[in-house]
Amino acid sequence: MAPPTPTLSSSGKRRVRATTRARGRASPQPTMAPSGNLMGAAEDLADQFLRVTKHYLPHLAHLCLISTFLEDGIRMWFQWNEQRDYINMSWGSGALLATLFVLINMCGQLAGCVLVLARKFVPYACFGLFGIIFMQTIAYSILWDLKFLMRNLALGGGLLLLLAESRSEGKSMFAGVPTMDDISPRQYMQLGGRLLLVLMFMTLLHFELGAFTIFQDIFGMALIILVAIGFKTKLAALTLVIWLFIVNLIQNAFWNIPTYRPLHDFLKYDFFQTMSVIGGLLLVVALGPGGVSMDEHKKKW
Repeated sequence: MAPPTPTLSSSGKRRVRATTRARGRASPQPTMAPSGNLMGAAEDLADQFLRVTKHYLPHLAHLCLISTFLEDGIRMWFQWNEQRDYINMSWGSGALLATLFVLINMCGQLAGCVLVLARKFVPYACFGLFGIIFMQTIAYSILWDLKFLMRNLALGGGLLLLLAESRSEGKSMFAGVPTMDDISPRQYMQLGGRLLLVLMFMTLLHFELGAFTIFQDIFGMALIILVAIGFKTKLAALTLVIWLFIVNLIQNAFWNIPTYRPLHDFLKYDFFQTMSVIGGLLLVVALGPGGVSMDEHKKKW
């Protein structure tokens, strides 16, 4: 006959249940794929960067964004005669109209930069700088040069983001008033700004045979698409900022070229235009992608 089964007291039963729960908690959990861990670590690093720089990142973005206008306005002053003669010879406008064109460009750009940095009348400054871009696109025949046209459009994308930021600051005065976020013009400005900014990177793609060049093109194209559709936007934009800054230092090192050579001015122009696009991307990092993006729609899923 089998020996009798010992019975457990109530305290013993509680210990058994506690042991069973502890074993259940100790059971191995499924681990994430290495790629998931890497992406999560990268996003955590980007979030930490934003927390540390959130107070001065918008100011840095503004300074980078207006840098090309500031440099061009100062250059108009120091190259007044050359700019006036170029417009006069290109369009046969006469000295008076050519002088007026240079004066409007110089004053418009410098005044717009001061207003943006001071955060005063930012929408008016943005519209004025939009006008400067349009005037220069026509006057300097940029309309027929695809590379320079795409860079000017990217510059306009940065101004759109700056305009969207100024609308956000203006509406903050009316906290508590309901708004129709689904059709907010600010969100479409952010979408348009993102789409225009990526045009800058299309001019950096080489489409050449070579292991490193192919990798660079694929990597850059992937980041461009992520920013355009608004997926992992802050991380993608921050990566593009780093990449574009390094490329800018290498390819547009105008300080290594003597000032009397025309190449010096061309590289200087490209350098500050690239810095302005970097400023636009920093605004994307600071503000986020906006409502018209996959990141925003993920929150609703």
